[in-house]
Amino acid sequence: MKTKKNQSAVKTTTLEVLKDRYIGVIGSEEREAYENELSMALLGKAIRSTRQFRNLTQEELGKLLGVQKAQISKLETSTNNASIDTIVKVFRALNAEIYFNVKIQ
Repeated sequence: MKTKKNQSAVKTTTLEVLKDRYIGVIGSEEREAYENELSMALLGKAIRSTRQFRNLTQEELGKLLGVQKAQISKLETSTNNASIDTIVKVFRALNAEIYFNVKIQ
């Protein structure tokens, strides 16, 4: 007995192709904004996970830095575009190393 072949083959594509199509190509203003927002979100997540690893509350980290708990919350939720100086201070307070990679294209 013959079986029918599946007529609806699944097409796959890469994340890069989807980002190009729906956000904008690399170098476009839209794509740069998206990539920056994504980077800030990842940085906020790194701050939160490092703080939690060190068993510190947001309030305790804030005291180490001389800032309010709300500022730590903003950093962790990426609602605050922090300066590099602030980011370095946060990770120093957390006794964690941070590396910045610069990629020249």
